[in-house]
Amino acid sequence: MTQALLVLWILCAIFIILENRIYRVIIYFGIFSLITSLAYLLLGAPDVAMAEAAISAFCTIFFIICIEKYYSSRDNVKKEEERGSKKHLFRGFVKLLPPLALCAGLFVLFVYFIPDSPMSTYLKYQYLMRFMQDVGGENAVTAIYLGYRVYDTLFEALILVISVVAVSHMSYYEASQVKDGKHSEIENSGMAIFTMRLICPIIIIFGAYLIMNGHISAGGGFQGGLAVATFFICRYLIYDIYDIPVNKVIKLEEIVFISIIIVTAFAVFLGAAAYMPTAFLPFYHNIYLIIMNVLIGMKVACGFFVLFYRYIAIERR
Repeated sequence: MTQALLVLWILCAIFIILENRIYRVIIYFGIFSLITSLAYLLLGAPDVAMAEAAISAFCTIFFIICIEKYYSSRDNVKKEEERGSKKHLFRGFVKLLPPLALCAGLFVLFVYFIPDSPMSTYLKYQYLMRFMQDVGGENAVTAIYLGYRVYDTLFEALILVISVVAVSHMSYYEASQVKDGKHSEIENSGMAIFTMRLICPIIIIFGAYLIMNGHISAGGGFQGGLAVATFFICRYLIYDIYDIPVNKVIKLEEIVFISIIIVTAFAVFLGAAAYMPTAFLPFYHNIYLIIMNVLIGMKVACGFFVLFYRYIAIERR
C-alpha cells in the first residue's frame, strides 16, 4: 500500500509540473497533501495525519481565494488558451524529464535498497514504555511533543509568531482593521450559506474536543486550533464581517506564546513533578497537558486567522 501511495505522489508531482493553470496546481497540491495524510494514517500516526489533512484543506482554500487578488477569471482563461500550444507542451515535457528521473531513482532506492539490518528501536520503546509515567496522558504523540521534544514545540511556536508578525508588518495596507472590504462570492449561493451555517457549530465543538482530549486520544492543540481558525474563517465568508482588529489578535498570540514558555519552564525545565506527591502526579500531568494543548490551540488559531484575515479581509480591498 505504501508503494501505491508513492506512485500516486509521483503522479501528483508530474501533474503539478505540467499544469499551467494556477487553480488546478493548487488543487493538485491539496491532493498531494491528502495522499500524505493517508500515508501517515496507514503508518500509524493519526495525529500527524489529522494535522496534514487540516493544513491541506486550509491552505487550498486560502490559496484559491488569495489568487483572485492577482488574476481575474476571464483574463486567466484567455492566457491559459494561448499557452496550450505544441511548443509549450514540448517545453513542459523537457522540464518533466529531470524530476521524473529523480522520482524514478528515489522509487528504486525505496524498493530495492532498503537496509537489511534491523533498525534501532530503543528510543521508540523507551518513549512507549515511559511516557505515561514521565509526561502523563494516553497519547504518546502528545507526550512526545509536550514532554520529551518540548524544545522543538517552543521553536515551532516561535517561528509561527515571527511569521505572523512579519506578514502584518510587510503587508501593503497599513491599517489593522477596516469597516468593509471585498465580499466573498459565497454569499451569492444560498445552499453554500446554509451548509456553512450548519457545519460551523460542529467545527467549533470539534475543535474544542480535539484540544481538550488531545492527551488521551488523537488530536491536540494544533489540530484543534486549525478547527477554531476555520470557524472564524467561515464566519467571515458567511457574514462578511470586518470587525476584528488584526493587531489585537497578534498581541493575543504573543501573550499566549509567553504563557507557553512560562508553563513549560515551570513544568518541564524546573521539574515541578519531582516536588509533587506520587498520588497527585496523574492529575498534575493531565492538567499540564490540557493547559498546553489549550495554549497551543489558541496560538495556532490566532496565527492562521491573522494570515487569512490580513490577506482576504484587508489586502483584497
